[in-house]
Amino acid sequence: MVDSDALLDDAFSTLTMKRKLESGRIPAENLPATIVGRVARADRRTTDLALEAAAAAAAPWAAFPPETRIEQFGTLLYRRLAEQAERITEVLVQEGHPLALARWQVSGALEVFGPESLGFYRSQMLQEYRHGERRISVRRRPDGVVCLNPPQNAPLSSALLGVTAIMAGNSLVVRAPRSAPLGVMYVLQEVVAPVLAELGAPPGTLGVVCGDPAPMLDAWLESPLVDDIMYFGSSENGMRFQERCIAAGKKPILELAGNDVVLVWKDADLDLAAEAITESFYGSGQLCMIPNQVVVHPDVRDELVALLAEKAARIRPGRSSEEGVLLTPVLRNEKFFSCLRDALDRGAELVCGGHAIQEDGTRDTAGIFLEPTVVVVRGLEKAREVQAVREETFFPLLPVIVAEPAPDDVLLDRFVDFVNSNAYGLRNSAWARDPEVVDRIVTRITQGGLLKVNDSHIGFLPYLPTHGGTGLTGGVFGEANYPILRTSHIQGVSVAAGARPSEAVFGAWKALQAAAGH
Repeated sequence: MVDSDALLDDAFSTLTMKRKLESGRIPAENLPATIVGRVARADRRTTDLALEAAAAAAAPWAAFPPETRIEQFGTLLYRRLAEQAERITEVLVQEGHPLALARWQVSGALEVFGPESLGFYRSQMLQEYRHGERRISVRRRPDGVVCLNPPQNAPLSSALLGVTAIMAGNSLVVRAPRSAPLGVMYVLQEVVAPVLAELGAPPGTLGVVCGDPAPMLDAWLESPLVDDIMYFGSSENGMRFQERCIAAGKKPILELAGNDVVLVWKDADLDLAAEAITESFYGSGQLCMIPNQVVVHPDVRDELVALLAEKAARIRPGRSSEEGVLLTPVLRNEKFFSCLRDALDRGAELVCGGHAIQEDGTRDTAGIFLEPTVVVVRGLEKAREVQAVREETFFPLLPVIVAEPAPDDVLLDRFVDFVNSNAYGLRNSAWARDPEVVDRIVTRITQGGLLKVNDSHIGFLPYLPTHGGTGLTGGVFGEANYPILRTSHIQGVSVAAGARPSEAVFGAWKALQAAAGH
Protein backbone atom coordinates (compact mmCIF):
# COMPACT_ATOMS: atom_id res chain seq x y z
CA MET A 1 0.00 0.00 0.00
CA VAL A 2 1.33 3.42 -1.01
CA ASP A 3 1.49 6.29 1.49
CA SER A 4 -1.34 8.71 0.75
CA ASP A 5 0.93 11.79 0.76
CA ALA A 6 2.82 10.43 -2.27
CA LEU A 7 -0.29 11.04 -4.36
CA LEU A 8 -0.10 14.78 -3.64
CA ASP A 9 3.60 14.91 -4.42
CA ASP A 10 3.22 13.31 -7.85
CA ALA A 11 -0.18 11.91 -8.67
CA PHE A 12 0.68 10.43 -12.08
CA SER A 13 3.82 8.61 -10.96
CA THR A 14 2.19 7.37 -7.77
CA LEU A 15 -0.84 5.94 -9.57
CA THR A 16 1.40 4.30 -12.16
CA MET A 17 3.49 2.72 -9.41
CA LYS A 18 0.36 1.59 -7.55
CA ARG A 19 -0.94 -0.22 -10.63
CA LYS A 20 2.43 -1.92 -11.13
CA LEU A 21 2.50 -3.01 -7.50
CA GLU A 22 -1.00 -4.47 -7.68
CA SER A 23 -0.14 -6.41 -10.83
CA GLY A 24 3.12 -7.72 -9.35
CA ARG A 25 5.39 -5.89 -11.79
CA ILE A 26 7.63 -4.44 -9.07
CA PRO A 27 9.75 -7.09 -7.30
CA ALA A 28 9.74 -7.15 -3.50
CA GLU A 29 13.42 -6.21 -3.28
CA ASN A 30 12.80 -2.98 -5.23
CA LEU A 31 9.91 -1.59 -3.21
CA PRO A 32 10.01 2.22 -2.94
CA ALA A 33 10.15 4.04 0.40
CA THR A 34 6.58 5.28 -0.03
CA ILE A 35 5.23 1.76 0.61
CA VAL A 36 3.74 1.65 4.12
CA GLY A 37 2.54 -1.94 4.16
CA ARG A 38 2.28 -5.17 2.20
CA VAL A 39 -0.53 -7.74 2.26
CA ALA A 40 -0.48 -11.11 0.51
CA ARG A 41 -3.13 -11.69 -2.14
CA ALA A 42 -5.20 -14.82 -1.61
CA ASP A 43 -5.57 -17.40 -4.37
CA ARG A 44 -8.64 -19.63 -4.81
CA ARG A 45 -7.26 -22.32 -2.52
CA THR A 46 -6.69 -19.84 0.30
CA THR A 47 -10.20 -18.46 -0.20
CA ASP A 48 -11.66 -21.97 0.05
CA LEU A 49 -9.61 -22.76 3.16
CA ALA A 50 -10.99 -19.66 4.89
CA LEU A 51 -14.55 -20.84 4.13
CA GLU A 52 -13.80 -24.36 5.36
CA ALA A 53 -12.41 -23.00 8.63
CA ALA A 54 -15.44 -20.75 9.04
CA ALA A 55 -17.84 -23.63 8.43
CA ALA A 56 -16.04 -25.76 11.02
CA ALA A 57 -16.21 -22.95 13.59
CA ALA A 58 -19.83 -21.87 13.06
CA ALA A 59 -21.63 -24.50 15.16
CA PRO A 60 -19.17 -24.53 18.10
CA TRP A 61 -19.18 -20.72 18.28
CA ALA A 62 -22.99 -20.58 18.07
CA ALA A 63 -23.09 -22.85 21.12
CA PHE A 64 -21.38 -20.18 23.25
CA PRO A 65 -23.94 -18.41 25.47
CA PRO A 66 -25.19 -14.96 24.41
CA GLU A 67 -23.53 -13.48 27.48
CA THR A 68 -20.17 -14.48 26.03
CA ARG A 69 -20.89 -13.70 22.39
CA ILE A 70 -22.51 -10.30 23.03
CA GLU A 71 -21.65 -8.79 26.42
CA GLN A 72 -18.15 -10.20 26.96
CA PHE A 73 -17.03 -10.05 23.35
CA GLY A 74 -18.48 -6.57 22.79
CA THR A 75 -17.14 -5.16 26.06
CA LEU A 76 -13.63 -6.49 25.46
CA LEU A 77 -13.69 -5.29 21.87
CA TYR A 78 -14.81 -1.82 22.91
CA ARG A 79 -11.95 -1.68 25.42
CA ARG A 80 -9.36 -2.76 22.83
CA LEU A 81 -10.68 -0.30 20.26
CA ALA A 82 -10.47 2.51 22.81
CA GLU A 83 -6.91 1.50 23.73
CA GLN A 84 -5.84 1.41 20.09
CA ALA A 85 -7.88 4.37 18.87
CA GLU A 86 -4.83 6.50 18.08
CA ARG A 87 -3.04 3.70 16.25
CA ILE A 88 -6.13 2.81 14.21
CA THR A 89 -6.47 6.49 13.32
CA GLU A 90 -2.86 6.52 12.13
CA VAL A 91 -3.47 3.53 9.89
CA LEU A 92 -6.55 5.17 8.39
CA VAL A 93 -4.57 8.35 7.69
CA GLN A 94 -1.88 6.30 5.95
CA GLU A 95 -4.60 4.87 3.72
CA GLY A 96 -5.62 8.40 2.71
CA HIS A 97 -8.45 9.26 5.11
CA PRO A 98 -8.18 12.82 6.44
CA LEU A 99 -7.38 12.89 10.14
CA ALA A 100 -10.79 14.32 11.08
CA LEU A 101 -12.62 11.62 9.12
CA ALA A 102 -10.37 8.89 10.51
CA ARG A 103 -11.41 9.99 14.00
CA TRP A 104 -15.04 10.00 12.84
CA GLN A 105 -14.76 6.39 11.72
CA VAL A 106 -13.19 5.32 15.02
CA SER A 107 -15.93 7.17 16.88
CA GLY A 108 -18.53 5.23 14.90
CA ALA A 109 -16.87 1.91 15.77
CA LEU A 110 -16.90 2.80 19.46
CA GLU A 111 -20.63 3.56 19.32
CA VAL A 112 -21.32 0.22 17.60
CA PHE A 113 -19.70 -1.64 20.51
CA GLY A 114 -20.62 0.79 23.29
CA PRO A 115 -22.55 -0.39 26.36
CA GLU A 116 -25.86 1.11 25.23
CA SER A 117 -25.68 -0.60 21.85
CA LEU A 118 -24.67 -3.92 23.43
CA GLY A 119 -27.72 -3.73 25.66
CA PHE A 120 -29.92 -3.14 22.64
CA TYR A 121 -28.43 -6.10 20.78
CA ARG A 122 -28.97 -8.34 23.78
CA SER A 123 -32.61 -7.30 24.12
CA GLN A 124 -33.28 -8.12 20.47
CA MET A 125 -31.64 -11.53 20.46
CA LEU A 126 -33.74 -13.16 23.19
CA GLN A 127 -37.13 -12.39 24.76
CA GLU A 128 -38.66 -14.80 27.30
CA TYR A 129 -42.19 -15.18 28.72
CA ARG A 130 -44.22 -17.41 31.09
CA HIS A 131 -47.53 -18.77 29.84
CA GLY A 132 -49.10 -21.13 32.36
CA GLU A 133 -46.95 -24.24 32.51
CA ARG A 134 -44.87 -23.18 29.53
CA ARG A 135 -41.69 -21.19 29.11
CA ILE A 136 -41.91 -19.39 25.80
CA SER A 137 -39.03 -17.61 24.13
CA VAL A 138 -38.53 -15.73 20.90
CA ARG A 139 -34.90 -15.84 19.95
CA ARG A 140 -32.67 -15.18 16.98
CA ARG A 141 -30.50 -17.97 15.64
CA PRO A 142 -27.31 -17.45 13.61
CA ASP A 143 -27.42 -18.08 9.88
CA GLY A 144 -23.99 -19.77 9.85
CA VAL A 145 -21.12 -18.59 7.63
CA VAL A 146 -21.23 -14.88 6.73
CA CYS A 147 -18.96 -13.32 4.11
CA LEU A 148 -18.32 -9.58 3.94
CA ASN A 149 -17.20 -7.56 0.92
CA PRO A 150 -16.44 -4.02 2.21
CA PRO A 151 -16.16 -0.90 0.02
CA GLN A 152 -12.87 0.64 -1.00
CA ASN A 153 -13.71 4.05 0.47
CA ALA A 154 -14.29 2.85 4.08
CA PRO A 155 -13.19 -0.79 4.41
CA LEU A 156 -12.04 -0.72 8.05
CA SER A 157 -15.22 0.73 9.55
CA SER A 158 -17.36 -1.50 7.32
CA ALA A 159 -15.43 -4.58 8.43
CA LEU A 160 -15.97 -3.65 12.07
CA LEU A 161 -19.69 -3.23 11.42
CA GLY A 162 -19.71 -6.75 10.03
CA VAL A 163 -18.01 -8.06 13.15
CA THR A 164 -21.32 -7.67 14.99
CA ALA A 165 -22.49 -10.70 12.95
CA ILE A 166 -20.11 -12.74 15.12
CA MET A 167 -22.17 -11.71 18.17
CA ALA A 168 -25.16 -13.48 16.65
CA GLY A 169 -23.17 -16.72 16.66
CA ASN A 170 -21.99 -16.63 13.05
CA SER A 171 -18.49 -17.15 11.76
CA LEU A 172 -17.25 -14.33 9.53
CA VAL A 173 -14.95 -14.15 6.50
CA VAL A 174 -13.90 -10.67 5.35
CA ARG A 175 -12.33 -9.67 2.05
CA ALA A 176 -9.71 -6.95 2.51
CA PRO A 177 -9.77 -4.81 -0.66
CA ARG A 178 -6.50 -4.79 -2.59
CA SER A 179 -6.55 -1.00 -2.89
CA ALA A 180 -6.76 -0.43 0.89
CA PRO A 181 -6.13 -3.66 2.82
CA LEU A 182 -3.97 -2.43 5.66
CA GLY A 183 -6.66 -1.05 7.97
CA VAL A 184 -8.88 -4.11 7.65
CA MET A 185 -5.99 -6.48 8.24
CA TYR A 186 -4.70 -4.47 11.17
CA VAL A 187 -7.93 -4.07 13.12
CA LEU A 188 -9.12 -7.65 12.56
CA GLN A 189 -5.76 -9.23 13.35
CA GLU A 190 -4.57 -6.95 16.13
CA VAL A 191 -7.86 -6.05 17.81
CA VAL A 192 -10.69 -8.47 17.04
CA ALA A 193 -8.83 -11.78 16.74
CA PRO A 194 -7.09 -11.47 20.16
CA VAL A 195 -10.47 -10.86 21.83
CA LEU A 196 -11.93 -13.98 20.23
CA ALA A 197 -8.89 -15.98 21.29
CA GLU A 198 -9.24 -14.72 24.85
CA LEU A 199 -12.84 -15.96 24.91
CA GLY A 200 -11.84 -19.36 23.55
CA ALA A 201 -13.61 -18.98 20.20
CA PRO A 202 -12.76 -21.82 17.79
CA PRO A 203 -10.25 -21.13 14.99
CA GLY A 204 -12.07 -19.94 11.88
CA THR A 205 -14.64 -17.85 13.75
CA LEU A 206 -13.01 -14.88 12.02
CA GLY A 207 -11.12 -15.03 8.75
CA VAL A 208 -9.70 -12.26 6.57
CA VAL A 209 -8.26 -12.62 3.09
CA CYS A 210 -7.11 -9.99 0.60
CA GLY A 211 -8.07 -10.32 -3.03
CA ASP A 212 -9.89 -9.08 -6.08
CA PRO A 213 -13.66 -8.77 -5.61
CA ALA A 214 -14.93 -10.64 -8.68
CA PRO A 215 -13.18 -14.01 -8.17
CA MET A 216 -13.76 -13.96 -4.42
CA LEU A 217 -17.46 -13.17 -4.76
CA ASP A 218 -17.72 -15.97 -7.34
CA ALA A 219 -16.10 -18.36 -4.87
CA TRP A 220 -18.52 -17.37 -2.12
CA LEU A 221 -21.53 -17.78 -4.40
CA GLU A 222 -20.35 -21.19 -5.56
CA SER A 223 -19.51 -22.52 -2.10
CA PRO A 224 -22.17 -24.62 -0.34
CA LEU A 225 -20.60 -23.51 2.96
CA VAL A 226 -21.67 -19.84 2.68
CA ASP A 227 -25.03 -18.69 4.08
CA ASP A 228 -25.01 -14.86 3.91
CA ILE A 229 -23.04 -12.32 1.89
CA MET A 230 -22.77 -8.68 2.94
CA TYR A 231 -22.07 -6.65 -0.18
CA PHE A 232 -21.02 -2.99 -0.35
CA GLY A 233 -21.04 -1.32 -3.76
CA SER A 234 -22.98 0.65 -6.34
CA SER A 235 -26.73 0.19 -6.63
CA GLU A 236 -26.44 -1.05 -10.21
CA ASN A 237 -23.93 -3.77 -9.34
CA GLY A 238 -25.64 -4.56 -6.04
CA MET A 239 -29.02 -5.25 -7.62
CA ARG A 240 -27.43 -7.69 -10.04
CA PHE A 241 -25.51 -9.32 -7.21
CA GLN A 242 -28.75 -9.68 -5.22
CA GLU A 243 -30.20 -11.79 -8.02
CA ARG A 244 -27.11 -13.97 -8.11
CA CYS A 245 -27.29 -14.51 -4.35
CA ILE A 246 -30.92 -15.60 -4.45
CA ALA A 247 -30.24 -17.94 -7.37
CA ALA A 248 -27.38 -19.48 -5.38
CA GLY A 249 -29.46 -19.80 -2.20
CA LYS A 250 -27.57 -17.13 -0.26
CA LYS A 251 -29.05 -14.32 1.82
CA PRO A 252 -27.97 -10.97 0.29
CA ILE A 253 -27.34 -8.13 2.73
CA LEU A 254 -26.74 -5.05 0.60
CA GLU A 255 -25.10 -1.74 1.45
CA LEU A 256 -25.33 0.30 -1.73
CA ALA A 257 -25.52 3.93 -2.77
CA GLY A 258 -27.09 6.74 -0.78
CA ASN A 259 -28.81 9.89 -2.00
CA ASP A 260 -29.75 11.47 1.30
CA VAL A 261 -32.15 14.38 1.67
CA VAL A 262 -32.06 17.16 4.27
CA LEU A 263 -35.29 19.07 4.86
CA VAL A 264 -35.06 22.63 6.19
CA TRP A 265 -38.31 24.15 7.47
CA LYS A 266 -38.89 27.89 7.86
CA ASP A 267 -38.39 27.91 11.66
CA ALA A 268 -35.14 25.90 11.61
CA ASP A 269 -31.97 27.02 13.37
CA LEU A 270 -30.33 27.90 10.07
CA ASP A 271 -26.80 28.28 11.39
CA LEU A 272 -26.82 24.77 12.88
CA ALA A 273 -28.60 23.37 9.83
CA ALA A 274 -25.96 24.84 7.52
CA GLU A 275 -23.22 23.41 9.72
CA ALA A 276 -24.73 19.93 9.39
CA ILE A 277 -25.39 20.29 5.67
CA THR A 278 -21.75 21.10 4.94
CA GLU A 279 -21.00 17.53 5.98
CA SER A 280 -21.94 16.96 2.33
CA PHE A 281 -18.38 18.01 1.43
CA TYR A 282 -16.54 15.79 3.90
CA GLY A 283 -14.21 13.43 2.08
CA SER A 284 -15.02 15.41 -1.09
CA GLY A 285 -18.46 13.82 -1.09
CA GLN A 286 -16.97 10.34 -1.50
CA LEU A 287 -18.94 8.89 1.43
CA CYS A 288 -22.28 7.14 1.04
CA MET A 289 -23.94 8.59 4.17
CA ILE A 290 -23.45 12.33 3.67
CA PRO A 291 -26.20 14.80 2.71
CA ASN A 292 -26.68 14.71 -1.06
CA GLN A 293 -29.45 17.28 -1.50
CA VAL A 294 -31.34 19.88 0.51
CA VAL A 295 -35.01 20.83 0.28
CA VAL A 296 -35.60 24.27 1.81
CA HIS A 297 -38.70 26.30 2.66
CA PRO A 298 -38.82 29.28 0.24
CA ASP A 299 -39.07 31.77 3.12
CA VAL A 300 -35.52 30.99 4.31
CA ARG A 301 -33.87 30.13 1.02
CA ASP A 302 -31.59 33.20 0.78
CA GLU A 303 -30.34 33.04 4.35
CA LEU A 304 -29.61 29.31 4.22
CA VAL A 305 -27.78 29.51 0.88
CA ALA A 306 -25.64 32.40 2.13
CA LEU A 307 -24.70 30.44 5.25
CA LEU A 308 -23.85 27.37 3.18
CA ALA A 309 -21.59 29.35 0.89
CA GLU A 310 -19.84 30.91 3.88
CA LYS A 311 -19.26 27.60 5.63
CA ALA A 312 -18.30 25.73 2.45
CA ALA A 313 -15.49 28.24 1.86
CA ARG A 314 -13.84 27.09 5.10
CA ILE A 315 -13.61 23.45 4.01
CA ARG A 316 -10.14 23.00 2.62
CA PRO A 317 -7.92 20.42 0.93
CA GLY A 318 -4.58 19.24 2.21
CA ARG A 319 -2.61 16.25 3.37
CA SER A 320 -4.40 13.54 5.29
CA SER A 321 -2.37 14.05 8.45
CA GLU A 322 -3.17 17.78 8.76
CA GLU A 323 -5.69 18.97 11.33
CA GLY A 324 -8.87 20.37 9.83
CA VAL A 325 -8.47 18.92 6.33
CA LEU A 326 -11.75 17.50 5.02
CA LEU A 327 -11.35 17.44 1.24
CA THR A 328 -9.76 14.39 -0.37
CA PRO A 329 -8.41 14.00 -3.92
CA VAL A 330 -10.90 13.23 -6.69
CA LEU A 331 -8.77 11.46 -9.25
CA ARG A 332 -11.38 11.34 -12.00
CA ASN A 333 -13.35 14.58 -12.03
CA GLU A 334 -14.98 14.43 -15.46
CA LYS A 335 -18.25 13.16 -13.92
CA PHE A 336 -18.30 16.14 -11.56
CA PHE A 337 -18.08 18.65 -14.39
CA SER A 338 -20.58 16.72 -16.51
CA CYS A 339 -23.06 16.66 -13.61
CA LEU A 340 -22.51 20.36 -12.88
CA ARG A 341 -23.05 21.25 -16.52
CA ASP A 342 -26.29 19.24 -16.56
CA ALA A 343 -27.58 21.15 -13.54
CA LEU A 344 -26.71 24.55 -15.00
CA ASP A 345 -28.17 23.66 -18.39
CA ARG A 346 -31.46 22.82 -16.62
CA GLY A 347 -31.63 26.21 -14.98
CA ALA A 348 -29.77 25.68 -11.71
CA GLU A 349 -27.86 28.64 -10.27
CA LEU A 350 -24.20 28.23 -9.29
CA VAL A 351 -23.70 29.68 -5.80
CA CYS A 352 -20.08 28.73 -5.09
CA GLY A 353 -17.36 26.36 -6.22
CA GLY A 354 -17.30 24.62 -9.57
CA HIS A 355 -13.53 24.40 -10.12
CA ALA A 356 -10.63 22.00 -9.70
CA ILE A 357 -8.00 23.22 -7.24
CA GLN A 358 -4.52 22.43 -6.04
CA GLU A 359 -3.52 21.47 -2.51
CA ASP A 360 -3.17 25.15 -1.53
CA GLY A 361 -6.65 26.01 -2.84
CA THR A 362 -5.45 27.63 -6.08
CA ARG A 363 -7.81 27.04 -8.99
CA ASP A 364 -6.14 24.82 -11.58
CA THR A 365 -7.71 22.61 -14.25
CA ALA A 366 -5.04 20.00 -13.42
CA GLY A 367 -5.82 20.09 -9.68
CA ILE A 368 -6.76 16.81 -8.00
CA PHE A 369 -9.15 18.45 -5.52
CA LEU A 370 -12.56 19.98 -6.23
CA GLU A 371 -14.07 23.06 -4.64
CA PRO A 372 -17.16 22.49 -2.47
CA THR A 373 -19.92 23.39 -4.90
CA VAL A 374 -23.49 24.54 -4.20
CA VAL A 375 -26.17 24.96 -6.86
CA VAL A 376 -29.76 26.16 -6.37
CA VAL A 377 -32.52 24.21 -8.11
CA ARG A 378 -35.90 25.95 -8.28
CA GLY A 379 -38.99 23.84 -7.61
CA LEU A 380 -39.66 20.32 -6.36
CA GLU A 381 -41.82 19.33 -9.31
CA LYS A 382 -39.01 18.98 -11.85
CA ALA A 383 -36.07 18.71 -9.45
CA ARG A 384 -35.34 15.09 -10.30
CA GLU A 385 -34.82 15.99 -13.92
CA VAL A 386 -31.47 17.27 -12.64
CA GLN A 387 -28.93 14.45 -12.53
CA ALA A 388 -27.35 15.68 -9.28
CA VAL A 389 -30.75 15.37 -7.59
CA ARG A 390 -31.92 12.15 -9.22
CA GLU A 391 -28.73 10.12 -8.75
CA GLU A 392 -26.09 9.68 -6.08
CA THR A 393 -23.09 11.92 -6.69
CA PHE A 394 -19.71 10.91 -5.34
CA PHE A 395 -18.08 14.32 -5.39
CA PRO A 396 -18.60 17.69 -3.61
CA LEU A 397 -21.65 18.95 -5.48
CA LEU A 398 -24.72 19.86 -3.41
CA PRO A 399 -28.07 20.86 -4.96
CA VAL A 400 -30.31 23.05 -2.79
CA ILE A 401 -33.91 22.64 -3.97
CA VAL A 402 -36.15 25.61 -3.24
CA ALA A 403 -39.77 24.44 -2.94
CA GLU A 404 -42.50 26.29 -4.81
CA PRO A 405 -44.45 28.73 -2.56
CA ALA A 406 -47.58 27.15 -1.08
CA PRO A 407 -49.51 27.08 2.21
CA ASP A 408 -47.42 25.43 4.91
CA ASP A 409 -49.68 22.38 5.25
CA VAL A 410 -49.42 21.72 1.52
CA LEU A 411 -45.70 22.42 1.52
CA LEU A 412 -44.98 20.02 4.36
CA ASP A 413 -46.91 17.27 2.55
CA ARG A 414 -44.79 17.93 -0.53
CA PHE A 415 -41.58 17.75 1.52
CA VAL A 416 -42.56 14.38 2.98
CA ASP A 417 -43.71 13.02 -0.38
CA PHE A 418 -40.44 14.11 -1.97
CA VAL A 419 -38.39 12.15 0.57
CA ASN A 420 -40.63 9.08 0.38
CA SER A 421 -40.43 9.05 -3.42
CA ASN A 422 -36.62 8.97 -3.40
CA ALA A 423 -35.44 5.81 -5.16
CA TYR A 424 -32.68 5.55 -2.56
CA GLY A 425 -33.14 5.23 1.19
CA LEU A 426 -30.06 5.45 3.39
CA ARG A 427 -30.29 8.44 5.75
CA ASN A 428 -32.53 11.50 5.84
CA SER A 429 -32.54 14.43 8.22
CA ALA A 430 -34.70 17.45 8.94
CA TRP A 431 -34.46 20.81 10.65
CA ALA A 432 -37.58 22.29 12.28
CA ARG A 433 -38.62 23.63 15.68
CA ASP A 434 -42.40 23.39 15.63
CA PRO A 435 -43.29 20.16 17.51
CA GLU A 436 -46.25 19.48 15.20
CA VAL A 437 -44.03 19.78 12.14
CA VAL A 438 -41.42 17.50 13.69
CA ASP A 439 -44.10 14.97 14.59
CA ARG A 440 -45.46 14.89 11.05
CA ILE A 441 -41.96 14.43 9.65
CA VAL A 442 -41.13 11.61 12.04
CA THR A 443 -44.42 9.76 11.67
CA ARG A 444 -44.81 10.09 7.91
CA ILE A 445 -41.32 9.70 6.44
CA THR A 446 -41.01 5.96 5.88
CA GLN A 447 -38.19 5.82 3.35
CA GLY A 448 -34.69 5.21 4.65
CA GLY A 449 -32.87 3.32 7.35
CA LEU A 450 -32.24 6.35 9.58
CA LEU A 451 -34.01 9.65 10.19
CA LYS A 452 -32.47 12.40 12.30
CA VAL A 453 -34.02 15.69 13.37
CA ASN A 454 -32.00 18.79 14.34
CA ASP A 455 -28.72 16.89 14.47
CA SER A 456 -25.58 16.00 12.55
CA HIS A 457 -26.44 14.01 9.44
CA ILE A 458 -23.40 11.72 9.68
CA GLY A 459 -22.84 11.64 13.43
CA PHE A 460 -23.09 8.30 15.22
CA LEU A 461 -25.37 7.61 18.19
CA PRO A 462 -25.86 4.61 20.47
CA TYR A 463 -28.71 2.23 19.65
CA LEU A 464 -29.14 3.64 16.13
CA PRO A 465 -27.85 1.93 12.98
CA THR A 466 -24.79 3.28 11.21
CA HIS A 467 -25.77 1.82 7.83
CA GLY A 468 -28.69 0.26 5.99
CA GLY A 469 -31.71 1.47 4.14
CA THR A 470 -34.46 0.88 1.63
CA GLY A 471 -34.83 1.06 -2.15
CA LEU A 472 -31.65 1.31 -4.19
CA THR A 473 -29.68 1.52 -0.95
CA GLY A 474 -30.61 -1.90 0.42
CA GLY A 475 -32.34 -3.82 -2.33
CA VAL A 476 -35.55 -5.79 -2.03
CA PHE A 477 -34.77 -6.80 1.56
CA GLY A 478 -33.36 -3.42 2.55
CA GLU A 479 -33.73 -1.97 6.04
CA ALA A 480 -31.61 -0.46 8.80
CA ASN A 481 -28.53 -2.64 8.92
CA TYR A 482 -27.82 -4.20 12.28
CA PRO A 483 -25.67 -7.14 11.09
CA ILE A 484 -26.29 -9.03 14.34
CA LEU A 485 -29.99 -9.08 13.38
CA ARG A 486 -29.73 -9.35 9.62
CA THR A 487 -27.38 -12.36 9.77
CA SER A 488 -29.73 -14.22 12.10
CA HIS A 489 -33.31 -15.46 11.93
CA ILE A 490 -36.19 -15.61 14.41
CA GLN A 491 -37.10 -18.86 16.09
CA GLY A 492 -39.94 -19.41 18.54
CA VAL A 493 -39.44 -21.92 21.38
CA SER A 494 -41.86 -23.35 23.96
CA VAL A 495 -40.81 -25.61 26.85
CA ALA A 496 -43.75 -27.15 28.74
CA ALA A 497 -43.85 -28.96 32.10
CA GLY A 498 -46.93 -31.14 32.64
CA ALA A 499 -49.20 -29.29 30.18
CA ARG A 500 -51.86 -31.26 28.32
CA PRO A 501 -51.40 -31.18 24.54
CA SER A 502 -55.17 -30.71 24.03
CA GLU A 503 -54.95 -27.43 25.94
CA ALA A 504 -52.48 -26.13 23.39
CA VAL A 505 -54.74 -27.19 20.53
CA PHE A 506 -57.97 -25.73 21.88
CA GLY A 507 -56.77 -23.40 24.65
CA ALA A 508 -57.67 -20.13 22.99
CA TRP A 509 -61.13 -21.42 21.99
CA LYS A 510 -61.88 -22.61 25.52
CA ALA A 511 -60.76 -19.28 26.96
CA LEU A 512 -63.08 -17.47 24.53
CA GLN A 513 -66.02 -19.67 25.52
CA ALA A 514 -65.32 -19.18 29.21
CA ALA A 515 -65.21 -15.42 28.77
CA ALA A 516 -68.58 -15.57 27.00
CA GLY A 517 -70.12 -17.54 29.91
CA HIS A 518 -70.56 -20.83 28.02
